[in-house]
Amino acid sequence: MPVTLQQVDQSAWEADAQIRLDLVRIFADAPAERLPLPVEDFIRVHLEGGHLFSCARFNDRLLGAVAVKPEQDAWWLSNLCVRKTTRRRGVGSRLLALVSEAAQTEGRRLYADNAQLPVADQMLLTRLGYRLTKDGDYFELDLSPRGDKQ
Repeated sequence: MPVTLQQVDQSAWEADAQIRLDLVRIFADAPAERLPLPVEDFIRVHLEGGHLFSCARFNDRLLGAVAVKPEQDAWWLSNLCVRKTTRRRGVGSRLLALVSEAAQTEGRRLYADNAQLPVADQMLLTRLGYRLTKDGDYFELDLSPRGDKQ
């Protein structure tokens, strides 16, 4: 499935009705315990906070999204969700790989708070190369070239 990366910030949200519809549908498919607020409130609070969503785009539709909180040299990822109709087809894995490529291009590190992750997401992150920090509080993806010990 040829999935591409679509970054959705406040301006993209306001400018494109299809993006709004797709993003709401993605998170409406999430299990209730995954979102701290009702879907539209979750999206609004996230975007108004200067955050964005990295989304998996296929055939002019968004199929999956992960919330991204940008910091100076890092992106904090949370609330990964894929539309129910396209789960188990590699969309989440491909989305996280694309986010990793984008982060590497921008010279950012990727993190995910372990306390907020269901076991399935922890397993996915581990398969994709994320590792728990020594204290076990969060996952980090090492984007440095192989063999480069910082």
